[in-house]
Amino acid sequence: MGKPDLATIGGLILAIGGIILGMTLEGGKIKEILQPTAAIIVFGGTLGAVLVTTPLEVLRRSLSALLSVLFEKQQTPAVAIEEIIEYATKARKNGIVSLEQDSETIQDPFLKKALNLAVDGTDLQEIRKMMDLEIAIEEHRSESEAKVFEAAGGYAPTIGIIGAVLGLIQVMKNLANIDEVGRGIAVAFVATIYGVASANIIFLPAATKIKARTHANLQMKELMLDGVAGIVEGLNPKLIRAKLEAYASADAPKPKAKKDAKGAKKSEKSEKNPGPAATPAEASPSKA
Repeated sequence: MGKPDLATIGGLILAIGGIILGMTLEGGKIKEILQPTAAIIVFGGTLGAVLVTTPLEVLRRSLSALLSVLFEKQQTPAVAIEEIIEYATKARKNGIVSLEQDSETIQDPFLKKALNLAVDGTDLQEIRKMMDLEIAIEEHRSESEAKVFEAAGGYAPTIGIIGAVLGLIQVMKNLANIDEVGRGIAVAFVATIYGVASANIIFLPAATKIKARTHANLQMKELMLDGVAGIVEGLNPKLIRAKLEAYASADAPKPKAKKDAKGAKKSEKSEKNPGPAATPAEASPSKA
């Protein structure tokens, strides 16, 4: 499952706490926004709308994907690179068949499958086709799971407005009592708060976080596939490491650009400060 995602937990606490703090500073009370009927209308209506638009199997997977929002995996590209380099070194010394026992102890299912195919002597192109297909299918499934929360984020504010209108209808029945009208209007708009807040604090951010997790997961799988391809090709482990480190340092500054910039500065200086002018003796042709 991994360790708790402090960014998600902290973000939820900050967002909800900020709203409640702002309300209390304005003289409001927490019990004023605790309306069970509004919660039933908003969350029940949103769930129903999502069920209409989403297959049940996708909805079940999306609930499981919600755990990836609250928890993050501890494996990093650097750890995966070291593991692959260890296998590459052993395969270069003893042959790729020597990895048969090691492949049984691999925790990651994707790397285990790719390495088993390599040990079995499967052609590299076939390995890439099979594993690329698995990556594409997982990407499609993850996108469908994220769309469930995007749909909920779109429905919730609208259902909240419906709840507010229903509350106002009840208020209109008591127009003779001005005090009840004011209290009823305040209560009616609680449903709107629930709809807008749940969409912008829970549903839409959850969809974005699932997409981010999916991108990182797919990038990790591409790293593993490139590593296994390097092992099959018999590349030097140092060359494999140099290739895979691009995944771990994708956002790092490129030293080549710095060198090019230094070279450009040197050329500018040489243009601004040309060398000493040729002497007349050197400039004039020698007389025979």
